[in-house]
Amino acid sequence: MADHSGAGHHSSPDDEYAFTPEGAAYEHTDAAVGPVAKFLFWLFVAAVLTHFGLAGVYKLMIDQGVKSEATERRYPLAATEEQRLPPVPRLQQFPRNELYTFRTEERDRLESYGWENKAAGTVHIPIEEAMKLTVERGLPVQAADPSQAATLGMMPADSSSGRTFEKRRQ
Repeated sequence: MADHSGAGHHSSPDDEYAFTPEGAAYEHTDAAVGPVAKFLFWLFVAAVLTHFGLAGVYKLMIDQGVKSEATERRYPLAATEEQRLPPVPRLQQFPRNELYTFRTEERDRLESYGWENKAAGTVHIPIEEAMKLTVERGLPVQAADPSQAATLGMMPADSSSGRTFEKRRQ
């Protein structure tokens, strides 16, 4: 059994580490600071050299591209030709602007009076006015023709494509 008598008894667990016993020293197996510092220094040097090297190669490639564009001759017939557009359908350059313009024009047309066909005397009126007139006057109904009276109760058969009629079930 462990001896819990007064000798070597501590009031708290931290009291055990309050003093350093005689002959105690650090562990010699800890990492040495010198080699770690050298590694970090050379790592930094390699990173800086890599960045400057890549910047030099990038600059060299840009200079070669500019030089080759200046010396490159275009096709003789293409030099006089204007810039061609890609084949249709083309993408819209400003779709939001075009949609806004389209909606504005449609709204103006729905809310204004104007001619549809001046020669035929056809006009367009605001949609609110058209709905009021439709409620007041009702929908137009085609007058029943006596020759069509016989076919009013008849409907095309399902598979007839409209060629034969059958009596409507009521």
